Amino acid sequence: MTLDTWLDPNRTVPDLRTKLPGPLGTKLLEEDLSITSPSLPRAYPMVPVRGSGAAVEDIDGNLFLDFNAGIAVNSTGHAHPAVVQAVRDQAENLLHYSASDFYLPIYSQMCRRLARTAPMSGPTRVFLTNSGAEAVEGAMKLVRHATGRHGIISFFGGFHGRSYGAVTLTASKSKYHKGFGPLVPGVYHAPYADAARDNPAEGLWHTIEHLENVLFRHQVDPSEIAAVFVEPIQGEGGYIVPPPGWMTALADLCRSHGILLVADEVQSGAGRTGRMWAIEHTGVEPDILLSAKGLASGLPLGAFMARADIMESWGTGAHGSTYGGSPIPCAAGIATLDVIESEKLLDNATARGEQITTGLSGIATRSGSITDVRGVGLMIGVEFTDGDTAAKVQEACFRRGLLVLEAGENVIRMSPPLVIDAAQVDAALELFEAAVIEVEHV
Repeated sequence: MTLDTWLDPNRTVPDLRTKLPGPLGTKLLEEDLSITSPSLPRAYPMVPVRGSGAAVEDIDGNLFLDFNAGIAVNSTGHAHPAVVQAVRDQAENLLHYSASDFYLPIYSQMCRRLARTAPMSGPTRVFLTNSGAEAVEGAMKLVRHATGRHGIISFFGGFHGRSYGAVTLTASKSKYHKGFGPLVPGVYHAPYADAARDNPAEGLWHTIEHLENVLFRHQVDPSEIAAVFVEPIQGEGGYIVPPPGWMTALADLCRSHGILLVADEVQSGAGRTGRMWAIEHTGVEPDILLSAKGLASGLPLGAFMARADIMESWGTGAHGSTYGGSPIPCAAGIATLDVIESEKLLDNATARGEQITTGLSGIATRSGSITDVRGVGLMIGVEFTDGDTAAKVQEACFRRGLLVLEAGENVIRMSPPLVIDAAQVDAALELFEAAVIEVEHV
């Protein structure tokens, strides 16, 4: 039985046949918790073993409707036949050879395929990594090397990863820093566009005026800032969508001081917002763009793309990676980009995103605990009055067979695979409203 044909067409999704977790799941949880690191932030007792499209089956045979997509990773759904075939074909020929030391054909093929999507008008160069955090780390080195400056700015609410440089940029929760200091020096944080949701002028003050009149005046001269790292839409911070003009103002500020603009699209990229890259909605061209998560439909592949003149500033040995751009992830990445294009998944992300947002807005009008519905494409956040309510709704969704995940302090994110269909959206909305009603009436 192949991965793409195991799902019984006579079963509806979701279809729960045991309590959660079931007996096998309970046993697995006990085994897992006895050997794994307690640092792993598990959301709820979900024990997945296989998936197809937007459906996931757990170890006890329960079927779930996946509106997480493996945390915005499985862009073409679980086990897309074209991706599986590409992986199978590559595995039969070459599992690994380091592209840092040798000329691996599929590495440059993946770089060229990815560069075709770059939201920069000039020539670009690409470096492949294993993850989003590695892409962040590599870009941090590149901007310092290319500019000769040491300072880097990121934003409150931003999440860029957990390795040392990446977690220094991260400022979504203080727990990510607790106990790990001192962190990487030369990193500064500024307010994101949160205030701009209700008052665009106030939101711009929180960012541009703060940078010019607070940070650059009292902490660091802009001539020492190498780059600004920014999520075009904040992910972990609560799926915050900046207002029109915010990204343009930030880019103009960077240009005026010779500061590079780095778009962290690890979560927002690879088609999630209905464009290949979320920054395309703003008309702004970044100097460097970071990707991972949905880039290879579940296999470990990240990348940073940069204007060619920036990437060409460093030479042989300045950066490398033993496994980054390994053959199998590259095969999956090429297949993923081809599927997104050939199956018009950007159009589907836009249409299904509008369907979800419209449905959620209706639920919000009937709810006493939902305070905001926001997002672009299939990157949608539902904000609640408090974090406790959001956590309870997340749990109630899980018990109904709908997989969603919290973000920020009081937000539930919806990031289903780009292949989600209209009927699945309707089912998810019905399950979500039932969960909200349950929590509100307890």
